[in-house]
Amino acid sequence: MDAADPSKTKTLPPAEQSTHAVDDRFYLLVLQRGSSSLVHLPRNGTVLLGRAPEADVPICDESASRHHARIITSDGEARVNDLDSHNGTFVNGERVAGAVTLVSGDVVTVGEATLVLHARARPPEARRILDARELRQRLVEEVERATRYQRPLALVSLTIGAPATRIETAAAIVPELRVMDLVGWANDTQLVVVMPELGAETRAYAERLARIAPGVRAGLATCPEDACDADTLLAAARSAAAGARAGEVGVAFGDARELVLGDRTIVLADPAMVRLFDLIARLATSELPILILGETGAGKEGAALAVHHGSPRKSGPFVTLNCAAIPETLVESELFGHEKGAFTGAVAAKPGKLESADGGTLFLDEIGELPPSVQAKLLRALEQKRVTRVGDVRERRVDLRIVAATNRNLDNEVKAGRFRQDLFFRLGAATVVLPPLRDRPREIPILARRFLAEASARAGREAPVLGAATLQRLSAWSWPGNVRELRNVIEYVVATLRDEVVVEPWHLTDKIAGVEEVDEASVAADAPQQRRFRPVADELHELERTRMIEALDSAGGVQRRAAELIGMPLRTFVMKLKQYGLNQRGR
Repeated sequence: MDAADPSKTKTLPPAEQSTHAVDDRFYLLVLQRGSSSLVHLPRNGTVLLGRAPEADVPICDESASRHHARIITSDGEARVNDLDSHNGTFVNGERVAGAVTLVSGDVVTVGEATLVLHARARPPEARRILDARELRQRLVEEVERATRYQRPLALVSLTIGAPATRIETAAAIVPELRVMDLVGWANDTQLVVVMPELGAETRAYAERLARIAPGVRAGLATCPEDACDADTLLAAARSAAAGARAGEVGVAFGDARELVLGDRTIVLADPAMVRLFDLIARLATSELPILILGETGAGKEGAALAVHHGSPRKSGPFVTLNCAAIPETLVESELFGHEKGAFTGAVAAKPGKLESADGGTLFLDEIGELPPSVQAKLLRALEQKRVTRVGDVRERRVDLRIVAATNRNLDNEVKAGRFRQDLFFRLGAATVVLPPLRDRPREIPILARRFLAEASARAGREAPVLGAATLQRLSAWSWPGNVRELRNVIEYVVATLRDEVVVEPWHLTDKIAGVEEVDEASVAADAPQQRRFRPVADELHELERTRMIEALDSAGGVQRRAAELIGMPLRTFVMKLKQYGLNQRGR
């Protein structure tokens, strides 16, 4: 055949043993001795190369072995295996040792013959919808990636109106997803889409998914703005979906229930806390004494306020007494009051807290610290509804409700003989246990933003933005001091900030920022003071933010031009504007 005449190209059928189903897009282009031919390959089978007459691809070259090599195909993929030939088989110029997997375009050389593989593009596999266990595992991995590398991550929880339509709804949603998205069932009516690296387009994307089928309600949550762990992120998206209307998207950011109690507002975002305060509202309508248990700073006084404002006594006084903050010698006087001259320093008569709370509620905080000598008198006063001031013999009638709180285990205190069992039973007719802040992760970013706004207003400055890395640090901290500790940390930040508009991790207290303090006792007297380092990632973020500000100023606020000046993709530049709180600087 004349190599100069391509029209004489011919196609050779595979040998009998390989005549399985073939595909016109899966073949070898064989070039030898100035001619070319096509050999269509079976989807599953073998093709023998060599000088032997029975070879599927006869090689017309004396340097080739009779049975030189074999191409094995399986499900549309091909491997070449040299059959211990004398002169060897080569793939892309490299001698084959054993079997080599081929991809489209690979060149196989046998002697003077050249074979080029053409393999069809494999159709993409149908997207698999994950089950609840797989979904959670993949979400954990995505959250870990997003927080470690500070990359955007969003989650949409889609509540399907009728369980019977779940398959149809899922089938309609799947084609709308990007390749990198994950989708899975959280339960029978909750389809969850995990969306990494979406950035500014997140809301529009979620809205499109919400309108994909009738009756779908969507909830959107992002990491780290709403949560820095998989379970909390999923709970935030579900909660947002529960509050959305059909075809619309509820946004978890700032999605919290506010309970206004006089001049105080309590923020509830954690599902357990919402249900707990619903229980408190029901208990408040009764006259039962309530015992509130929880760690220091967990919000026990707020729960007591909720009892008072939800009760028929809400128009009466709400009086508090911290039993741990009063010297033992003065506790009785504080509770029951005293007459003039009852003891040294009693220059005038004074009603006690029990009298002051008449018609209202008395909140006894840290009741476990109450001295045993006073416990019996308190029990008698509560049972008889009468009090006698120190230095007086007259009884005064009181009508009040007691709400007590403690961070101690009163069962153990009773067993140890430090707390009266009868008083314990009297105070604990109803018991409410407040979880610590570390078990309410949904509330951490919400409370932090609220405290930041309040402290900034008191300082007369515009509230800065909590950076992504800062939210991650706050969410990772165990908060042994609970809500009180979080408030103190935020107030410290506001007090020490200068003109910064984004709160970064190094603005936090050293303990939470992750900076180890020097142990003075362990350092020799003549040793130089250890230098304290900031994490390199934090310094890089600060530098990046500074360069972005400079580029915006130089470009007159034009984002595209500013991005070009510092060699940053526009999409990344826009995303980081939001991350660093610079949205208002560009256009």
